[in-house]
Amino acid sequence: MASSLTKDAAQQETTSPARGGMTFFGHPFGLAPLFLTEMWERFSYYGMRALLVVYLISGGPDAKPGSQGGGLAMPEASSVAIYSVYVAMVYLLAMPGGWFGDRVWGPRKTVTIAASVIMSGHLLLAVPGKPTFFAGLALVAIGSGLLKSNISTMVGHLYDGPQDPRRDGGFTIFYIGINIGAFAAPLVIGTVGQEVNWHLGFGIAAAGMALGLLIFLWGTRHLDAKSSVVPKPLSAEERKATLMKALLWLGVAAAFYGVVGGTGHFTLNWALIPIALLGLIVPITVLARIKRDKELSATEQTKVSGYIWFFVAAAVFWMIFDQAGSTMSTFAEKKTTDNVFGLHFPSTWFQSVNPLWVMALAPVFAWLWVWLAKRDREPSTTVKFAMAMVGIGASFFVFAVPMGMAEGGHTVSPAWLLMIYMIQTMGELCLSPVGLSLTTKMAPQKYASQMLGVWFLAVTAGDCIMTLLATAKVPLDGVGVIVGQAAAATLAGIAVWVSRKKIEGLMGDVR
Repeated sequence: MASSLTKDAAQQETTSPARGGMTFFGHPFGLAPLFLTEMWERFSYYGMRALLVVYLISGGPDAKPGSQGGGLAMPEASSVAIYSVYVAMVYLLAMPGGWFGDRVWGPRKTVTIAASVIMSGHLLLAVPGKPTFFAGLALVAIGSGLLKSNISTMVGHLYDGPQDPRRDGGFTIFYIGINIGAFAAPLVIGTVGQEVNWHLGFGIAAAGMALGLLIFLWGTRHLDAKSSVVPKPLSAEERKATLMKALLWLGVAAAFYGVVGGTGHFTLNWALIPIALLGLIVPITVLARIKRDKELSATEQTKVSGYIWFFVAAAVFWMIFDQAGSTMSTFAEKKTTDNVFGLHFPSTWFQSVNPLWVMALAPVFAWLWVWLAKRDREPSTTVKFAMAMVGIGASFFVFAVPMGMAEGGHTVSPAWLLMIYMIQTMGELCLSPVGLSLTTKMAPQKYASQMLGVWFLAVTAGDCIMTLLATAKVPLDGVGVIVGQAAAATLAGIAVWVSRKKIEGLMGDVR
């Protein structure tokens, strides 16, 4: 592992296979192993996520009558809170994951370690028992955090700077790989887990991650040389100070929970609420620290100010979008008809609808942006974000309709969820791949990988709000709460659109 940009590394970069030779749909061939690695990692992640809430409520009072037992028999509110805080932690840990890529291992080695940790976590989930379940969940969250920002950074390394015209298209193709894995996972892992055996489903997720790891190791020779470089390695003094801080905080947490548990006061909320609050405090602290960094140039400082607008918008977007695996998952399980033309299907199949829409619509959106750009009519990034916010708000206005129809024990047509996911997907395609690319363009050089971690913290913030609402026993499946969220997202979208000139002024040369 190289510790700095040496002369040899620089020479290697100029002849890297990422810059010439074979291509992958007109892009550097290094995109292929990254595409496939992320596809299998998402297969394992979304398969487990599709099972998570229905497994947690299985065998309990909130489970669907006649459904498979063998789960943890938790109340629905607790299950939604666990789901939300788990997803939040996956994205929260992307920040230290980016730090490890920037300061300790470099992106390539970090991804290798991350994939191994994720695979181990899924193997623990495949072992029955509450302790192994929560240990496995923690490992998957840690591994996913290590992997996310670093693999996206390596995609950015394949292109010739922020102005490379292929860059947005490359991230869109990468995003399609994510959604191929996300589409297949509920159909395979969800069906096996929900209809045959929960732990066999988790075991299939482990096998998927193992395959992704093998593909990544095979494809490393096609990556850019910068992917093996540690941009700003820790000094010996910094390593020692970091280790001491980590041990100190670990000791504080152990002492605190030792007292709480030893006095018999521990409940699930003692874990969920502090983590959720941490998930809101950390993004604010990190953005403030980056903004105050005196080593950044004036241009970089201005871009960070502009980036905060996109971050807040994304947090509101993901607050609603990520309920696909919680509020919408339980709605699909208990209040949506589970057969079409006499064909029965498990509720986890609904988790494949969004990625199916992505695969259908992403090429259309990619073509549309290029077509409009050639005519100098492509919407700016700011306008795309405003469109995404209004779209996600509209999806929950629509969701309120079947919510109301299902009151009194009725079930509704699956067509409602298909339509809601379509609207959400259109918003997602205006925000998510665009946001990934925007982050790599606006990131200060000092925080190259870490800024992608900051982007993922927007998901953390949104999901932590949902965790706090669930632990406060707010009726998240109530029509009033759904409409309130829809209105908040729509108003946020309008605010971004109205402020677009100011935001674009802060972005400098990035559009």
